[in-house]
Amino acid sequence: MLRGAGAGAFGLASIAVLPLFSTRDLKQDPAACRATDRSATDKRLVVSNWPAYIDEDDPDNDYTSTLTDFQKEFGIDVSYVADVNDNVEFFGKVKNQLGACAPTKRDMFMLTDWMAARMIQMGWIQKLDKSKVPNLDKNLISSLQGVGWDPNRDYSAPWQSGFTGIAYNKSLVKEVRTMDELLTRDDLRGKVTMLTEMRDTMGLMLLSGGKDPSKFSSDDWAGAIDKISAARRRGQIRAFTGNEYLNDLSAGNIAACVAWSGDIAAAEDENLVFVRPEEGLMIWSDNMIVPNLASHQANAEKWIDYYYDPAVAAKLAAYVWYVCPVDGAQAEMEKVDPTLVDNPLIFPSEDYLKATHVFMALEEATMRQYEGDFNDVISG
Repeated sequence: MLRGAGAGAFGLASIAVLPLFSTRDLKQDPAACRATDRSATDKRLVVSNWPAYIDEDDPDNDYTSTLTDFQKEFGIDVSYVADVNDNVEFFGKVKNQLGACAPTKRDMFMLTDWMAARMIQMGWIQKLDKSKVPNLDKNLISSLQGVGWDPNRDYSAPWQSGFTGIAYNKSLVKEVRTMDELLTRDDLRGKVTMLTEMRDTMGLMLLSGGKDPSKFSSDDWAGAIDKISAARRRGQIRAFTGNEYLNDLSAGNIAACVAWSGDIAAAEDENLVFVRPEEGLMIWSDNMIVPNLASHQANAEKWIDYYYDPAVAAKLAAYVWYVCPVDGAQAEMEKVDPTLVDNPLIFPSEDYLKATHVFMALEEATMRQYEGDFNDVISG
């Protein structure tokens, strides 16, 4: 997922090119691992995305979703599947096919920055035909341009961006302002969840210890791991989850959690509150990428270009409440929902972005070590 105006605002240009997997034998040449594109004669598109990440038809209120509008405009039948619950989990679903130059039976994934970068560097992702996605280069906000792992956006297009912070159910507990409160307050014991996304959870843990997630030492990491391990042993943390935390928070099964901003905002539950922790937020972006052997790439490129139309982007943003990556969408939001024009969770100001942080790029050996440390905590 992303990170803080210009290459400045979200800070993505500073993210270094990420290392390859240790399984180098799985690397492919995307130019040699292409399928014949059947888009012209087979009007279909298969998309994998995260749950609760697109608007839906609402006949009772005469609302037609952007997905339905896309299908009508282009005559393309979209199989839209919300089967990305966690980057690592989804990687496990497709790595064998991608590593063997075999089809995944999908035309597009939506994956977080670091995972999109890893797949691109493994040669698992097809280059976009820029002539078919003019809106991407025209309307991508400046803060998401020039990322180190895809500087010209040849392979990726941000779908949405967002923040990782704290959420709580105000019908159950008083305000939770810091990660330390989340990990130590007695009224929250056994009623807390954290995310299985290591960079989100551990980024906040590092911030809670006064460390910079974009530049930290092995000792800093060890201290953060010890802190979260102690909270787990103490029974403070009920579980580590993907998107499913939202249902538990709404139902009152948990009282507070590490959460993604758009999930809480789009839930439209007056009892659920998203908090920018006093120590700071993590910020991320999910990206549209076309895997090798996708058989409907031109249809996928139509999808990308369509969602980079500011009017479409504003309509989507009003539903999902994530940071909109499309320049011009804020002006279009005046027509869609004027109350959201200045919402910092959709169109964050430079001042709001000052509180955001990114997780530093890791060398292969360090990445495997840190992921192992984190897995020990969440499975313990």
